Amino acid sequence: MTAAPAGGRQPLLFVISAPSGAGKTSLVRALVAGDDRLAVSVSHTTRPPRPTDVDGRDYHFVSSADFRAMRDAGEFLEHASVFGHAYGTSRQAVLEQVRCGRDVILEIDWQGAAQVRTAWPGAVTVFILPPSRGALRARIEGRGQDRPEVIARRMEEATRELGQHADFDHLVVNDDFEVATRQLAAIVEGCRDERPPTREDHRALLGQLLEGS
Repeated sequence: MTAAPAGGRQPLLFVISAPSGAGKTSLVRALVAGDDRLAVSVSHTTRPPRPTDVDGRDYHFVSSADFRAMRDAGEFLEHASVFGHAYGTSRQAVLEQVRCGRDVILEIDWQGAAQVRTAWPGAVTVFILPPSRGALRARIEGRGQDRPEVIARRMEEATRELGQHADFDHLVVNDDFEVATRQLAAIVEGCRDERPPTREDHRALLGQLLEGS
């Protein structure tokens, strides 16, 4: 971790994980769109970009050699292999956002979440659940991006990932998207409210007391 920025407020780190097809990316985008105090850390990956991907927005797309060099240099806060491709979160990118006083979201898988719990003990972890296995399969198939054998492998992996939910601080079921977005926002606000008040939080009251008003 790092020291709190000027003003004494220690920003929060949120880790949001889910099995493929549960809708975490859409939820995170909706959450951040409604909260300018949140920043999403863009992961590095060796996965080839999809037609709709934008480098620097969806991921930082790098070669396997570059990824290994970053990993070996200790530049990742967490990293994991998912479906044959490497993913990692830049430690420096997270710290830069924290130093600016922004709460940061990591949209990563359960393997990375486990590493973050060790590296950043105050991180808040959230697991997104699908309403059912049938709904999860329908969402994966509906994307039209995967062959049947890939879908079967994603479903097998989803079963393994769902078994990790007990390690997370909060669970959100993505059945109704608007409801799930509100629940996710409520978790963020609740965690902010639980922080001990700082001098900055009480600046107005301190001014009144010192002035004798």
